[in-house]
Amino acid sequence: MKMYGSHLCPDVLYAINVLKAKGIDFNFCNVSADLGHLKAFIKIREANSCFDTVRECDGIGIPCFEKDNGEITFDLNEVV
Repeated sequence: MKMYGSHLCPDVLYAINVLKAKGIDFNFCNVSADLGHLKAFIKIREANSCFDTVRECDGIGIPCFEKDNGEITFDLNEVV
């Protein structure tokens, strides 16, 4: 699983701590530290309708979880 986020976001930091505490393996893609990760996240964000509400509220959409099957979710409980 990939998790897109930024260490600047408290929700992302919380999710990282939960995933680590539960021993869940994930690849953290820091969009504020790596342009490659940012570009990948923007591509997902622009192509996926689950971000419609996020965009309408001027949000970013992190933490964003990309499951191994390609499904996108914002719900930490779905990946725990």
